[in-house]
Amino acid sequence: MATNRPARRTPAPQPAFVLQGHDWSESSLIVELFTRGLGRVATVARGAKKPTSNYRALLLPFQPVAVLLGAPPRNADDDGGHDLLPLRSAEWAGDWAAARLADGSGGWPLLRGAALFSGFYLNELLLKGLGRQDPHEALFDDYAAALAALAAPEGDRDEAAVLRAFELVMLRDTGLLPDLSVATLTAEPLAEDGHYTLDPAHGLVPAPDGATGARWTALEAALSTTGARRFGALLAACRGAAGPLRRPLQGLLHYHLGHTPMRTREVLRGVQKLQLP
Repeated sequence: MATNRPARRTPAPQPAFVLQGHDWSESSLIVELFTRGLGRVATVARGAKKPTSNYRALLLPFQPVAVLLGAPPRNADDDGGHDLLPLRSAEWAGDWAAARLADGSGGWPLLRGAALFSGFYLNELLLKGLGRQDPHEALFDDYAAALAALAAPEGDRDEAAVLRAFELVMLRDTGLLPDLSVATLTAEPLAEDGHYTLDPAHGLVPAPDGATGARWTALEAALSTTGARRFGALLAACRGAAGPLRRPLQGLLHYHLGHTPMRTREVLRGVQKLQLP
């Protein structure tokens, strides 16, 4: 007697960006991906190092790809192998990524020059700040928007504002950022002309050299924007205040992510020293 078995569903490809890759074997790589539906995942790209592999031109940082992932092997050992997902396929997804940009521009922009350091800094934040297989769809969209903003022509690019905006959305989406419209210890609304800073242990507190209450309130309003407009609104709110925001935001990041200096910042400082006359 025939039985009606449910049709096996084929997994849908995941939009993703490559965060980093490193050697796994003579011909294969372990590739850390930031996917929209699964969050940060570690994958095994078998044969990716072979000269004939299609992966060689695809699995590069900052390139949008659509990936199909398999289940972890049943015989995964206890040293973390159960976190490694087989990479079944990968295809370029630049048209998909470009279509999601607010300006609707065609093609996917490339990072060049100094903007590459900023891009690698974003990747390092994600690697340090996100657990594996913990989805953050809104943060994924903000990351794509941040890359596009970093790839803008030099005269139109405000790298400091992009970095502060992304630090803010990452801190908010991982539950590490307090409400920026009230003083944390008293829960009272901020005075527009008052000055405040982020203290890692006490939240938003008065500080003579901090940003104004009006600025913090504007940042909170931008963070509360939903959908594709959030990063653009936050980028606009950060312009002109990226300098004062840098120290408190990085202090909060170091408090939660560890005090080891970010490698990309150390490399950038080294390059800048080499360029001095």
